[in-house]
Amino acid sequence: MSFKSPLPILPLKALMFEPKSCTYTYLLGDRESREAILIDPVLETAHRDAQLVKELGLRLLYAVNTHCHADHITGSGLLRSLLPGCQSVISRLSGAQADIHIEDGDPIHFGRFALETRASPGHTAGCVTFVLDDHSMAFTGDTLLIRGCGRTDFQQGHRPLSPARDLSMVIWVPGF
Repeated sequence: MSFKSPLPILPLKALMFEPKSCTYTYLLGDRESREAILIDPVLETAHRDAQLVKELGLRLLYAVNTHCHADHITGSGLLRSLLPGCQSVISRLSGAQADIHIEDGDPIHFGRFALETRASPGHTAGCVTFVLDDHSMAFTGDTLLIRGCGRTDFQQGHRPLSPARDLSMVIWVPGF
């Protein structure tokens, strides 16, 4: 007799915080394949993040960035040297250098899981949100913040609705 768990298969996940830049970094991994991705790595914590990947027995496939600001992209290059085989990923619209440039709708696969890339310009023109394939998690970078919203008034920021060419993608929230 085999028992099938009614619980969904979820990725291994870890949340880290870097206080100097106030950046959250997320590690997602597949428990079976040991493939992992790191979202929004920071230079100051790249050694810590690489050590965690090694301690968990994971193979980091990608260091992915939600947007191009110094506090979000600086860790990718160092992680590539600390963890051979790791590739940097960022939106093509960011204008930043990377091993892989992604666009709206592109998947990022790791093991049995995938993140869907969703364009979310506002904080910068190249901002993206990564949504786990079962829609249980979304990683927004600085587009949405805990108890706040990302700024749109500096460093390539865009007014919230100016880039929304397809209004079916806009969610209207009454009272805001």
